[in-house]
Parts: sequence; C-alpha cells; structure tokens
Amino acid sequence: MSRLLCNTVLSLRVLRVPMARNASGFLIEDPKYSFLKELGLKEKNVGVFNGKWEANGETIKSYSPANGKVIAEVQAASPADYEACAVAAQKAWHEWAEMPAPARGEVVRQIGDALRDKLQPLGQLVSLEMGKILPEAIGEVVEYIHVCDLALGLSRTLPGTIFPSERPGHVLIEKWNPLGLVGIISAFNFPVAVYGWNSAIAMVCGDVSVWKPSDTTPLVAVAVTKIVEGVLEKNNIPGAVAALCVGGKDIGQQLVKDERVGVEVQRRFGRHLLELGGNNAIIVNSDANLELLLSAALFACAGTAGQRCTTTRRLLIHKKASK
Repeated sequence: MSRLLCNTVLSLRVLRVPMARNASGFLIEDPKYSFLKELGLKEKNVGVFNGKWEANGETIKSYSPANGKVIAEVQAASPADYEACAVAAQKAWHEWAEMPAPARGEVVRQIGDALRDKLQPLGQLVSLEMGKILPEAIGEVVEYIHVCDLALGLSRTLPGTIFPSERPGHVLIEKWNPLGLVGIISAFNFPVAVYGWNSAIAMVCGDVSVWKPSDTTPLVAVAVTKIVEGVLEKNNIPGAVAALCVGGKDIGQQLVKDERVGVEVQRRFGRHLLELGGNNAIIVNSDANLELLLSAALFACAGTAGQRCTTTRRLLIHKKASK
C-alpha cells in the first residue's frame, strides 16, 4: 500500500473532460448499453405487432432489476389492439397452413440463424431486463435456437398412419391438421425460451400465434419479435403469423377468454400446454459425493436467483450423510 501513497503535496489543475450524456435518463442512451440499439430498440418502443407496429395502450417503463433504472419504454396493447392481432393472425393462418411443412421448417431454420446472429446482444438484454447472469441469459437464447433446429427436423417427419380399408383398392390415411391460432403467455423468468419452445413447434405444425409476454420483460419480447419479423418479411410471409401483444393482466384475460385461441381452457375442455413449477427435492444417499452435492445444490437452489420452475426446494439427506 505504501507504494501507492506518498506525502508529497502537488498542485493540481482540474481539467473538464466531456462525458457522454444520458439526457433522457434511459439506460438505452448510455453507450455502455449500445447492444440495445443493435436489437432495433429505441427509447420509446411499440409493443404490439400484427404485421405492423401499432399500439394504443398504456406506456410501460422497463426497469433493470440490478439498479432500478429505466431501460426504455414500451407502449402496450389496448383491448382493440389485441382484437386486431387476433384477427390478423387468423387471416395469416390460412396462408401459413397451406405451405408444405418442410417449407415452414425452412422458415423456422432461418429464424434460428437470425437468433444466432443476435445471440450476444439478445442474451445481454435478457440479463439486463430479467436479471439472470449473462451465461444463463445467453443459454436461454440458445435453447430457442436448438428448438428451431428440432422443429426443422420435425417438419420433414410429421407422422400420419395408413390403415387397411375394407374397400378394394383403397387405404385409410390419417392426417394431422394444425390447430390454427395459438395463444402463448410467457413469464418473466424465461422471457425468450418459453416463447421459443412453443412458437417454433407451433410454426412447423402450421399454427400461428399471439404472444402475451410478461409486462416486466417487454423489451425482450419486442426484440425477439423484430428478429422473427425480419425472417418472415424476407420470405414474403405475413408478419401476423407471429403476432405480439404486450400488456398486463387485462390482455392476458382477453386472450384466454378468446374462443379463437382458447376460452378459459379448462372450462370448455380446451387444449392447453402448461409450463408449471414443481416441489423438487435432491435425495442424498449415505454414499453421496458431498462435494458434488454442494455445487449441484447451490446451482439448483439459487440458479436464476431461484426463479426457475425446476428450482430445488428440499434436500432429503440420509442421516449418515448429514453427520
């Protein structure tokens, strides 16, 4: 420490160094966060997309949980905006469903490649807006990419069964048809992956979607939709195939009650796919490797700050291992 200090008195001249200004107070204007603009984001963003970007709802401020500062703003959907998304998506479905499954798979493959091109900045955005560490945030985007790869393969292997017929010279062929318009509601803790898992598979099956993301991670949703939009536009496909409707509880309720999507699904025995949490336990046997257990338990309990559907909540330890 003594090498860093001395008792010499110096006469100093203070120089004024120009500093980058963030006049708006938004993090997006800070050069440190330049990756936000790489994703096509602005200070004020539109949170509704149905082939065009237009919103008439309230303005949502997106905060970074790390420092509590505003990243940027997103104008959310009004009830009329949601209706416009549903109508446009249903119209786009007729064109999308008519495409051969391998052709739809090719489009999804291109979405995966477009995500690869934006992997780093999109991962940084997830980390900034959701709050998970950067490696986990990038890994989440990779999950979407991998599901695009999976969907590409599925597009050439969608099954159908051939049954024998009693009529001479005839067979019975089973053909699976797309559901149509699918609603996707995603939570804040996996703002890319959950949408990607559902969207990529739905697309190769010939379905279109309306996405209602968490209103605490709206910028991620806007950035992802812009990436998807670019691919659809390049292939002359209606953008409403992947519609976006940022909003709060009211928009979510409007979506689940929409008979085109799924009316309070359980009430009408509708089809649904739920991403739920668990009450997971690690079982520790008497001969367990305790070093391995400690590192595994730490990540399982505290990974993503504990905000995982697979987060470990209990340790069941053999009494010999607990000594």
